Amino acid sequence: MISGYCHRPVKVNKRKSSARKSFVQPTSIKENIVEIVSDSGEGAQKCGQTFGNISAKMNNGVWTVEIIPAEIQPPARTPSGASGIRIRFGSKYMTNVGNEGDLVVAFNEQVLYSRIANGAYKKGTIVLLDNRWESDASTEIQEMYRKAVVEFREHGLVVHELPIHEACLEVVKDPRKGKNMFVLGMLCRIYNRDKEMSRNEIAITFAGKKNAIITSNQNLFDAGYAFAEKHVGDYFFDIPPAEEMGSQKMVVTNGNTAIGLGVMASGMELVSMYPITPATSASHYLADVYPAAGGFVHQAEDEIAAIAFAIGASYAGKTACTITSGPGMALKTENIALAVMAEIPLVIVDVQRGGPSTGLPTKIEQGDLLSSLYGMPGDAPKIILAAATIAECFSMVVLARKLAETFRTPVIVLTDANLATGVQPWVRPELSRDMLAPPLDQSEWNPDVPAYDWDEKTGLSQRPIPGMPRGEYVLTGLSHTKQSKVSYESTENQHSTSMRSRKLATLQSTLTPPEIHGDESGDLLVVGWGSTYGAINEAIDNLREKGSKVSSIHLRFLSPLEPGLKEIFSRFKKVITVEVNYSDDPKAPMITDENRRYAQLASILRIQTLVDVDCWSVVYGHPLQPELIENAIQERLDQVTDNRSSQDKGE
Repeated sequence: MISGYCHRPVKVNKRKSSARKSFVQPTSIKENIVEIVSDSGEGAQKCGQTFGNISAKMNNGVWTVEIIPAEIQPPARTPSGASGIRIRFGSKYMTNVGNEGDLVVAFNEQVLYSRIANGAYKKGTIVLLDNRWESDASTEIQEMYRKAVVEFREHGLVVHELPIHEACLEVVKDPRKGKNMFVLGMLCRIYNRDKEMSRNEIAITFAGKKNAIITSNQNLFDAGYAFAEKHVGDYFFDIPPAEEMGSQKMVVTNGNTAIGLGVMASGMELVSMYPITPATSASHYLADVYPAAGGFVHQAEDEIAAIAFAIGASYAGKTACTITSGPGMALKTENIALAVMAEIPLVIVDVQRGGPSTGLPTKIEQGDLLSSLYGMPGDAPKIILAAATIAECFSMVVLARKLAETFRTPVIVLTDANLATGVQPWVRPELSRDMLAPPLDQSEWNPDVPAYDWDEKTGLSQRPIPGMPRGEYVLTGLSHTKQSKVSYESTENQHSTSMRSRKLATLQSTLTPPEIHGDESGDLLVVGWGSTYGAINEAIDNLREKGSKVSSIHLRFLSPLEPGLKEIFSRFKKVITVEVNYSDDPKAPMITDENRRYAQLASILRIQTLVDVDCWSVVYGHPLQPELIENAIQERLDQVTDNRSSQDKGE
């Protein structure tokens, strides 16, 4: 059964549907999850993004996640080629992708198979399926279509075969170039979106195009709206605004755009990067708007050149940013170590994707934590932050620049594909000079002060800038003295390494313990990081409503860790992390306590706190669903209860 309403099968009946259209009132529901799934290149993402923007402007909470195949041009009409978008929207502020979908519009039947395999739908999910393939010239395709429809219905989906392609032909010659806006019209009718606002949003979506293109897409929208009214008129819902959105000024972006906004708000004047999925759209956004704000986007010939360019700019006094993803991060490691050794302020954004090597370019994973922390030769301490929300993609970059300059070190900001492509409304920040790092002191450098005049307590030192009088010094990645002179003296290496490490302890002394979501003590504490924030909290809230003694904390500082963790852990009977990276199932063959590999944050916490932190993690390549987390936590809670019962019995 679909949450929030009862479903009745809809028959395609033009006379009956059109006769009652003006008398139907929408059914009020709290939220829905909608998917649009198609072959690559048919505009499903643009349709969903526009629908999400419209819903956000109607003050609904919104969270979107793109469904992107790994290949740029995957074979059409195949499960692996599914391309699309999921939109969760409702009468509360949305923080995650949610559980199974309520309604899906599919441009062909084959793309649904992979979504079903991923657990995207439930019994009762409504499928509005383009029926053009039923009469395709190929009998093989006809058979595939008919077989799929039967299987979908056996799976419990409520399938409506609709002449979407045929209806688009009445407006445009090639429905592949406009079917998405037709579907947008359908969805806006089904969910009672403001029609005029929707037409205006189409004009914004196609801003910069010829008026004829905008008009054509608006005509398709109108046709889709009328089509839904006629063919699926019983599906007519209203989703009231989210009260917590209130009258706050909101901005609607994905995480990569938020990163670009953060770069500009921080006052950094240069970004140097090489295109890589899923980080690339950050550079696209910056290339469009950064020059007008006084910034410069440099596309280097490769990842190594990109970070080297950024380090050069930072050395010269223009703290720079480089943005990348997994394999690009691997190529940058030697230069990150150079920035650590030479104490060059630098902001590095790693938009994590799935897998080692080139892995799963378009899929989601939190797999770069350990490589960011340890993936350089020698001892290379650095600051690592993790954004938990799209708003934090903005604020973390602002913070990263300040930390980079204050602590004279690289700062890595970890986001992931979930945040990069997810669209969510967030409170529009009030721009302030406080977002800028303090101006550099460019007065004449005292020649008696060495280039690395480390404070013995904090490890900090003032930063000379080449170009300021007497500010020149030799930059080296070799072990060096305070004066930046190459030195192989063992005492010099010991001392300089200590100073670079001490900066992390200094930073940690300024941090406060993480906020606990839930009670201060209990049976189970869940520790998370990154984009799992909303899904974890939703699972925790559901369990607490059922009476479970479970709480959570979400870490933003991963190097150094936020203080007080060991004391917080001591107040709970069991501690686990929930992460989107790999860990061994303790029940799997060959796995023992001695060889079990833990999830990445769990490994760090076990080392730092000596607490027996457990973990639950998966690498399916898609965002964690609250229900999935809830089930995993419940299993651990049951273990706590079983242990307590055994102790009570003296076993």
